Amino acid sequence: MSKTDARGNPIASHSQTAQAAAEQALWRMMSFYDTPLADLDRAIAADPQWPLPHVMKAGFLLSLTEPALLPQAQVHLDRAQSLSHHATPREMAHLQAVQAVQGGRWHQACRIWDGLLLQHPRDALALQWSQLWDFYRGDAVHLRLRPARALPDWDEADPLYPHVLALYAFGLEECNLYPQAEEVGRRALAADARVPWAVHAVAHVMEMQGRFEEGANWLRQHQAAWVEGNGFSTHLWWHKGLFRLEALDVAGVLRLLDTHLGGPGLQVTLQRVDAAAMLWRLHLMGHDVTAHAANLLQCWDLAETDAGYYAFNDVHAVATMLVAGQAQNAEAWLARCAERALLATEARCANHQMAREVGLPLMRGLLALHRGQTDSAVELIYPARSTAQRFGGSHAQRDLIDQTLLAAAAQCRSDSGRAIGHALLNERLMAKPSTPLTRYWVERLETGARHPA
Repeated sequence: MSKTDARGNPIASHSQTAQAAAEQALWRMMSFYDTPLADLDRAIAADPQWPLPHVMKAGFLLSLTEPALLPQAQVHLDRAQSLSHHATPREMAHLQAVQAVQGGRWHQACRIWDGLLLQHPRDALALQWSQLWDFYRGDAVHLRLRPARALPDWDEADPLYPHVLALYAFGLEECNLYPQAEEVGRRALAADARVPWAVHAVAHVMEMQGRFEEGANWLRQHQAAWVEGNGFSTHLWWHKGLFRLEALDVAGVLRLLDTHLGGPGLQVTLQRVDAAAMLWRLHLMGHDVTAHAANLLQCWDLAETDAGYYAFNDVHAVATMLVAGQAQNAEAWLARCAERALLATEARCANHQMAREVGLPLMRGLLALHRGQTDSAVELIYPARSTAQRFGGSHAQRDLIDQTLLAAAAQCRSDSGRAIGHALLNERLMAKPSTPLTRYWVERLETGARHPA
């Protein structure tokens, strides 16, 4: 006979010690305070026949988007499969979803979690994981809809309820529902100050609305809760850097790069991508951050076999190589990504579709811009912009694409290229108030029109 967890979801373990450890691991996954690995090891030790902690461990490792962790994740999936005769149907569904992730079938995994949540809307693990892989797949609609469907069935006294509110707030923001997103995010933090995903969701709202000074103050206001012992802190420092860049406080951005967005403190690719994105933005504006990029690459273990694992990461790796002056390495990385994206044996992998539709054109565009082929860069990047959401990330992260187009358009010889830059600025000015960064790009484009390259 199965038991239930704190939310009434069926589980196979009768061990109170194992259940408590798994619950703590779940909280860590949703709050980002330390990793859940030690908790899951305790759950496994307390109940060696329970497959769910192995599934949770594999899913967490895969959520880091590190190809090097695939073998370790597979070990835990194999162990979970060998114990699957003990699993509840709900736990089997989680196992199948994480196996799909391991195989690159991210769309299938999210469909499994979607079905699971229809039966078990208080399954926080399914909500957390589906949000992450919706984010990695660029599925903004489901970022909002999954927590929206589940929240009415939750008890507001549940300790994880504020974290589910935070998931919903981020989904609202990515669907451009900014006032609602801010209200939900603030409500989550009123219930529990230690919900970094809610801090993050409101920071996104302020970024999209051009509220850069208010955004910097918002992060400072909540800094005590996220700056220490939280795996999400690097990303929130990156958001602070975006607010400083919007104000054209380049010195402030460089300080953040030196203190929080560089060096050995960046332990996983998700953190290195943030640093890469900031370096590329500064590079587009003519600032020499070559040494920063070279240092970033030194601590970024970019094994050749990893190229093409996740297009979003690949674009940022290529950008960093170009900033560091390593164009040949960037070209080789792109070639390996292109070869892998066309492999028939991996055609079902979500990433290879992302690479073909978005990643490869963007990387080719970055290389064209690096070579001074600005018209070609615009021709490659602009069509991919309309489908860019499909390769994951947030609106704020994908703004790197628009800023690259603006830099290319400002140097274009053709009227059509400069017209695209003008249109992008019109979009920007209609979406949010003019900021120092927007005015910078207006001036760059006007100067380029007067003095074409």
